[in-house]
Amino acid sequence: QVQLQESGPGLVKPSQTLSLTCTVSGDSMTTGLYYWTWVRQAPGKGLEWLGAITDAGSAYYSPSLKSRISIFRDTSRTSFTLQLRSVTPEDTAVYFCARGSALQLDDIDFWGQGTQVTVSS
Repeated sequence: QVQLQESGPGLVKPSQTLSLTCTVSGDSMTTGLYYWTWVRQAPGKGLEWLGAITDAGSAYYSPSLKSRISIFRDTSRTSFTLQLRSVTPEDTAVYFCARGSALQLDDIDFWGQGTQVTVSS
């Protein structure tokens, strides 16, 4: 059974960089089959796909965030990290990490529990 757990600060100041790590257990992140994904849900809004990185290390990003987002894996391949630069209050959301078989929300089969991030001074 795959388990994913998000970690990182719950409060970030405007203009700073939001950094969240997802620790993965129950999967080696080396099979070449999956997309390790970040999704968020802002208050009162639906789920928003942010980006993903494959087992092979290829990263894909939402066009609306491409100038501010990076996703990378650690060398041990047991976690992956989201960085979102120059945050504003509009980036306040619950952030989820997930595993998917492709780049759509419908392709996600395992989710982390989510972590609240608030952008405020």
